[in-house]
Amino acid sequence: MWKDLLPIGRDARSGGYRRFAWTGADADCRAWFRTQAEARGLEYEVDRNGNQWAWLGDPKAGDAVVTGSHLDSVPDGGAFDGPLGVVSSFAAVDELRARGAGPSRPLAIVNFGDEEGARFGLACVGSRLAAGQLTADRAAELRDADGISLPQAMERAGYDPEAIGPDPERLARIGAFVELHVEQGRALDLSGDPVGVASAIWPHGRWRFDFHGEANHAGTTRLEDRRDPMLTYANTVLAARKKARLAGALATFGKVAVEPNGVNAIPSLVRGWLDSRAADEQTLAAVVEEIERAATERGGRDGVEVRVTRESFTPVVEFEHALRDTAAGLLSAEGRAIPVLPTGAGHDAGILSASVPTAMLFVRNPTGVSHSPAEHAAEDDCLAGVLALADVLEGLACR
Repeated sequence: MWKDLLPIGRDARSGGYRRFAWTGADADCRAWFRTQAEARGLEYEVDRNGNQWAWLGDPKAGDAVVTGSHLDSVPDGGAFDGPLGVVSSFAAVDELRARGAGPSRPLAIVNFGDEEGARFGLACVGSRLAAGQLTADRAAELRDADGISLPQAMERAGYDPEAIGPDPERLARIGAFVELHVEQGRALDLSGDPVGVASAIWPHGRWRFDFHGEANHAGTTRLEDRRDPMLTYANTVLAARKKARLAGALATFGKVAVEPNGVNAIPSLVRGWLDSRAADEQTLAAVVEEIERAATERGGRDGVEVRVTRESFTPVVEFEHALRDTAAGLLSAEGRAIPVLPTGAGHDAGILSASVPTAMLFVRNPTGVSHSPAEHAAEDDCLAGVLALADVLEGLACR
């Protein structure tokens, strides 16, 4: 399975993946998912929001145990973020069958669409729509860099954009959701464990900073006469790093757009996107407020107007303790408890946690690198993740 999926959407120059929502690479990933489902005799379906499902048992029976993740990527992302969870889900079903473990509850594998938000700027679109955390009207406003709206992209890919929206009936039939994911950090590497259980997801969000200055000639405008938004932006990037470090939080400007974007032109507008995360919501709010204050103060000196727009926000997610503890108990060997650790990365499991009991398993990442072609997990650790997921699924669905 891994070898079949590996070439899809891979960029020959960077070695990373560009599997963006509702593109050709995404369609190939979806075709791969359907092939895997049908090869196992699982009942395949696509929900109203474009999420793919493969069912073992009656989808309408209720109290289902669901596992899975996503197949899309960030720009030039790694091979493991998302796909490891989907591949491992199919492998775990194979393992359960090899054990002769017959589910007493419906069991499903899901591929949530557009988890990374690389094309339309909002993460976890498929799960947000299903959970009612993203309205159809707001989804219709999402556009990619070419001005193509989410509904237009879905329609071009052969899906009905008129159907998107909350799916409470489907969520009500799910008794538990367990997502396996490569760890995006080095906690397991440092502890020496191949697999861990998630305790919580840090609150996080995305803010757009618009720095409005005045376009002018780079070769004729005196420094004293300039209203250069690039200076304000650059100072804000440095301020974000400092404020986050002092608070024990994280802050990153990872995307920027410049107008008119000419080598010999002072910009009229610099637009930067801030990603910030912290262990608690109060700290996160304080850090973003301090970054905004630093930007505004510097903008006043540079003659630059600063506008800040919050584009998304996800509060802290405490995975349901009962399910989390059950998963940890099923995986803890005699005399050694499995690590239970928090993460700063968002996931579909975090979105669904408000509607469905959710849990997460992490597979060791020896370097901690993620969202990069260098992302990696050893084969032995991936196989350990499959067996761990099978153990949890068996404990939840087969007893």
